[in-house]
Amino acid sequence: MTKSILSILFIGAAIMVFALYVRPTYDTVQQNRTKVARFDEALAKTREIQELKNSLLSRYNLFAGANLDRLQKMLPDHVDNVRLVLDMDGIAARYGIRIQNVAVQESGKDRGASSGTVLNGGVTQNRPYQSLTLQFEVVSTYDEFVLLLRDLESSLRIVDLVTLSVRPRPGNRANLEGNAVSEPLYTFGVSLRTYWLP
Repeated sequence: MTKSILSILFIGAAIMVFALYVRPTYDTVQQNRTKVARFDEALAKTREIQELKNSLLSRYNLFAGANLDRLQKMLPDHVDNVRLVLDMDGIAARYGIRIQNVAVQESGKDRGASSGTVLNGGVTQNRPYQSLTLQFEVVSTYDEFVLLLRDLESSLRIVDLVTLSVRPRPGNRANLEGNAVSEPLYTFGVSLRTYWLP
């Protein structure tokens, strides 16, 4: 009988030790294993990101300095209104055209600090770039203006034509000078959008 009581007491003590010490310790070990697995996964991701960074850096270093300058001019990391206007004026000067009535509007100014655009339905779309609208006028012949637009299109700076207005100049009647007829002059109102990375 004592053996039975002792056996029952030892079994009860074993169950108590399991319930009070082994089970909580086992649960803690399992939680720690889960944390270690998450940390190992994060460490593996960090290694992948580091390898990607190194490969991108090596590809970046393969670019020649002139190509990096061209890439920087195409999509700059800051907006430089003065440089943009001077570049456009330089292109126009090739054809004897002067840029007049320049107005610059940053599209991010009216939205506050957000770089998102409000779409129909009030949904905001975040973009990894910002834009700037440049408005100006030029007075030239149609053919010279077409050449100017082609040069702007093929320049390194990414620009989109937003609006274009054409007005005839007063006194645009054909001037007869001998047998030659001079081309009429027009006032072209141009609005361009250019982009940069914030």
